[in-house]
Amino acid sequence: MSRLWPRTLAGQLVLLLLLALFGAQLLSFVIFADERRLALLAAGREQVIARTAALVRLLRETPPELHDRIVRAASSDRLRFTIGEDSLIEVSDPRHRDNPVTRRLARLLEHRLGPEEPAPRILADTEEGTRLALWRERWRDMFRRDEENDDDDEEDDDHEDDEDDHDHRGEMKELMRLMGPHPAARGPGGRSLVLSVRLGPERWLNAETVIPAPALAWAAPSLLASLFAALAISLITVLVLRRMTRPLQGLARAADAFGRGLEVAPLAERGPEEIRHTVRAFNLMQARLKRFVEDRTRMLAAIGHDLRTPITSLRIRAEFVEDEETRAKIVETLDEMQRMIEAALSFLREEAATEPARTVDLAALVESLVADCTDLGWKVQFAATARPVLRCRPDSLRRALRNLIENAVRYGERAKVTLEHDHRTVRIVVEDEGPGIPPEMMERAFEPFFRLEGSRSRETGGIGLGLAIARTIARSHGGDLRLANRAEGGLRAELLLPA
Repeated sequence: MSRLWPRTLAGQLVLLLLLALFGAQLLSFVIFADERRLALLAAGREQVIARTAALVRLLRETPPELHDRIVRAASSDRLRFTIGEDSLIEVSDPRHRDNPVTRRLARLLEHRLGPEEPAPRILADTEEGTRLALWRERWRDMFRRDEENDDDDEEDDDHEDDEDDHDHRGEMKELMRLMGPHPAARGPGGRSLVLSVRLGPERWLNAETVIPAPALAWAAPSLLASLFAALAISLITVLVLRRMTRPLQGLARAADAFGRGLEVAPLAERGPEEIRHTVRAFNLMQARLKRFVEDRTRMLAAIGHDLRTPITSLRIRAEFVEDEETRAKIVETLDEMQRMIEAALSFLREEAATEPARTVDLAALVESLVADCTDLGWKVQFAATARPVLRCRPDSLRRALRNLIENAVRYGERAKVTLEHDHRTVRIVVEDEGPGIPPEMMERAFEPFFRLEGSRSRETGGIGLGLAIARTIARSHGGDLRLANRAEGGLRAELLLPA
């Protein structure tokens, strides 16, 4: 599921809105479908009740010998009227005598027959379950009785009556075919309705019908409207979010560039108010950091300049020391102080990252540095598997690589430099054949002025700022510097830069 979830803000918001829209439309569809089904069933039931009431009135006003023909003429493919000696509904069940259908039919009969007519006995059954299973057998029995009655009357009826009976039997056969193996198969949600009205002693008018559930074709316009609504919401959301996220994309690029020490112009404050506040805060942060670094650099430069004066004064006074050995030690100490001050100032200047960035061929830069080191007599090899083009501060990067190569040559006699590149990271690997670094000292090797005396060489080495400066430069480019001992002996230094 996490792989299917969109990563962008626009994709996530569009998906959430579509899910909300789909849920709301589904709930509305279910409610509306149920209301429509109930309304259609009520309308169908009302129509059956009205037709039954009209048929009862007609039968009351016509001779009994015409009743069978009237009943057959009033029947249709969905509504079947019959006259029999028994009711199709169980008389003893009180639910069949008093329910909304019987009360409604009683009111219609009272209105149609008049208050002077005696109210007939009415039974109604609207069950949807087992009663449907009896339908087909009843229709078959009635159809057989109709055929037998038609056969008995063929000799007495004229030719026109024969044609009517033949048409009626054909309609009944077609109705039986359409009804299929079971009336409930005409659609889920349908409702059966059976009415029985007593016409006289041992005479009942029975009405049977299936009120089918509404077809789903009515849902097509609603589904089409939901589809257009989803497309419109998606389009509007994408357009609005693109307008909202464009400043955020610019802010992300500026933050990445500023984190790599590049010069970034103040961003334009546009978009919604919340994004304007975010951009304004970034601009203020960038200005404050620049001001802080510039103030610290000026302060340290002033300290370094002020320290040069007493060091020079002490150097002059050392010349008046008569003891040659003492004078030499004093001068050596002053020289070491001078080197430490210059190194510290250089280290802090690298953190300030004042050099402008340029786009360079990184392989050519490393190759030229290796050539310079080879001219100095160092044993350095270079191999490149790619030639990436990178925007960086080339002088700072050369200094970082020079520190790594110098350490490798000093403590391992030879260095192997490899340039690797993939779609995300550029790696400059410097390997040596020296004694390596103890694992517990690996992180402390990056601390300023920390020297591993005796751990990698018998000599004291430099001041202890080479690795610190190299990692500071790497991190100012948005990368990092990692150290690891080689299995075959020696140290492996990886300078990682974002591609």
